[in-house]
Amino acid sequence: MRKLSIYLLIILIFSGCSFDTPPNDWQYKSANAFDSYTKNFLRSNDKMAKNDLQRAIAHTKNSADLNHLARIYLGECALNISVGLDDKCQKYNEIKDVVNSKALDAYYSFLRTNITKKEIDKLPKIYQDFAWHVQTKDYKKANTDIISMDRATSQLLAASLLKNNITKNSINKVIETASFHGYKKAVIFWLERLKAVTIDEEERKKINKKISIIKN
Repeated sequence: MRKLSIYLLIILIFSGCSFDTPPNDWQYKSANAFDSYTKNFLRSNDKMAKNDLQRAIAHTKNSADLNHLARIYLGECALNISVGLDDKCQKYNEIKDVVNSKALDAYYSFLRTNITKKEIDKLPKIYQDFAWHVQTKDYKKANTDIISMDRATSQLLAASLLKNNITKNSINKVIETASFHGYKKAVIFWLERLKAVTIDEEERKKINKKISIIKN
């Protein structure tokens, strides 16, 4: 047994790579930190979210390729927009002159609601139909696009970008999605939006009571 243990140890030493850290380990750490940030931000765990975002940014700054940092900044901007926060993506805007990515530029334009038809095919596929229907003012199909999105964060963002052209049915769907994932911050924002488009006073009171209970 002792000889076997020594033999295995020698193999591990000379094989070298068994426990090596991947050269791009910073990318995995940054991605994991940002994923944690997304969940904590939407669940209103603000202190943890802030720490996650700082870690995600710190890891990307281990590389001269600032495209990764740009994605973090745009992701942060998108999350803010998805819950109704006023964010002009200033962090991305400040570094975009040293970032070379038509895809990121298109996503920035998308978030700023001034994307051109020529840029739409540079967007992530999940947003392309939605962006086209918004561009052509086909809001009925744009609402259908929102409901059919299978990623919660994408659905929340698209719904927010549709602004006053979103239907009550789409708002209810977004609330259902946010509730399923426990995204408290999004739930409260969209309940407020639902209240704003609800005419019936009794229904408005019920929505308001829900908001009050969730907040407290």
